[in-house]
Parts: sequence; C-alpha cells; structure tokens
Amino acid sequence: MNIIWIITSVIVAYLLGSIPSAVWYGLRFHNTDVRKHGSGNAGATNTFRVLGKRAGTIVMLVDILKGLSATMLAFFLIRMQAIDHGQLIEYKLLLGVVAVIGHVFPLYTNFKGGKGVATLLGMVVSVQPLVALSCILIFLLTLTFSKYVSLSSLLATLAFPLLLMVPPFKTDEPILIFFGFLMFIVLAITHKKNIRRLLSGDENRTYLWAKKD
Repeated sequence: MNIIWIITSVIVAYLLGSIPSAVWYGLRFHNTDVRKHGSGNAGATNTFRVLGKRAGTIVMLVDILKGLSATMLAFFLIRMQAIDHGQLIEYKLLLGVVAVIGHVFPLYTNFKGGKGVATLLGMVVSVQPLVALSCILIFLLTLTFSKYVSLSSLLATLAFPLLLMVPPFKTDEPILIFFGFLMFIVLAITHKKNIRRLLSGDENRTYLWAKKD
C-alpha cells in the first residue's frame, strides 16, 4: 500500500508542475500565447517581457507555488505512514524535482514548458527557507545590475549549495549540497542557449522595474 501512495504523490507532483500558468494566464486574460512572442518560452520571464509586470508576477508566484505544493505532498506521505520523518527531506526533494520536470515537460502543452527556475525556487523555499531568501536576494541584486535573468538565475542556483557549505547556513544533510549542484548543472543545460548569448553579448535584457506600456 505504501508504494501506491508514493507513486500517487509522484504523479500528483508531476501534474502540479505541468500546470502551464504562463500559457493559460496569457490566453485567458490577454488573449496572447506567450510562446508565440518574445523568447517563445512558456515561463515567468517571458511573461514579464510580453505581458508586463503584473502578469509576470502572477505567473511567477503560481510557478513558485507549484514547487512548494509538490514538496508538501511529503507530509501527506508521512500522514499515510508511507514514509517516516527521517525520510522527509529526501521525499521533499524527490517530489519537488518531479514538479520541476513537469514544468519543463508539461503534459498539458505537448511537453514544451518553461525552464523551471520559479518552480525550483518553490521547492527550495520549502526545504531551506533562509537559504532560499538569500538566493532570492542574490538573484535580485544580479538582475538589478546586469539586467540578465538567465545570469541571475544561474548565480542564484549555484549559491544554494555553496551557502549550505558555510556558516551560518552549513547543513548536516549532504544530500542537499549534492542536490544543489545537480540542479545547477541541470539549469545550466536548460540555459545553454542563454549562456551562449551571454558569452557573445547577445542575451536579452529584462528591465524588471520598468513600466510596461
């Protein structure tokens, strides 16, 4: 019975991650498919560029909530006695990663989604809230000075495992550090085109605080 609850939770986490918030919100409230504009990406960053600050913020918050909600399924597994408290972190990570996979390869839009940064953030907030806040600060500072969302995302993601290796954030859960570096590698792969454009100086800039006409 335990394995059934675990499999069910994994499926639910994937379906949560698959919710194409950028696509559905754009079509419902702006009659616009963000995949046909800007970078063509179905994520919060492209929504900011195409539909403006309000739409981008809403989509970003929904995407964060997807990752956060997926990790919370681990508490459901404890309640159903499918896992014990000692496995909480491992299953939070598992379900969060599944949600990120759902965001990148969503069932509802032919497996073509966003890059998973906001959904990943939701998972990190659940697992390590103080470190997550520090990573958000790094993201905002980098974005403010560079105007590159891709660079900001990469640096903020890399900061997660690095911060966990030093006081006052040092963790006794080595799996979190391993996970952090793994997520950075995955994010670098999904941002390989952005990295090429950064190196060539052709990456799109995002003026997050500018008003959208």
